[in-house]
Amino acid sequence: MILPPFFESSKGATFSEVLVALVLTLIGVAGAMGAFQAAGRSITQGTLATRALAMAESRLEAKRSMRWDRLLMDDLNHDGVPEILMHDDGVSGDRVAGDGIYSAAWEQAGVLLTWTVAPNRLGSLSNSGFVVLEARASYESGSGPQEVRVVTVRANPMFAGSY
Repeated sequence: MILPPFFESSKGATFSEVLVALVLTLIGVAGAMGAFQAAGRSITQGTLATRALAMAESRLEAKRSMRWDRLLMDDLNHDGVPEILMHDDGVSGDRVAGDGIYSAAWEQAGVLLTWTVAPNRLGSLSNSGFVVLEARASYESGSGPQEVRVVTVRANPMFAGSY
């Protein structure tokens, strides 16, 4: 049987060519898997950072919107019953006892939320003209501990000044 000339010159791929193609394909797949893993870590860290910021902002906004006489009480699950009563006793998120700064802490979904109410005068809140509200949300990331801090000032609506 006589074959046309183009059949005689085409012999197919050798075993070494197939192995080289396989190695190059595996390198490409491994690189793509590494990229997906890095993207997943980045998305996880971004989600945690967003959650921390949202928790800090919502706690601060809750403090800004509540009545002045209930400023040291926190209703975290919004059922009308306060779960946390802020203290100035050096425990549960309060750094120093008796410094005039009321603190509380709460941990949820990998984020430790600590918030403080610092009146401008020592004593009861009713004698203060304003308070400094601060919320700090701390979380662990691949690069170490991270913290989001949000601060605002709220004026006492019933304060008429001191004599």
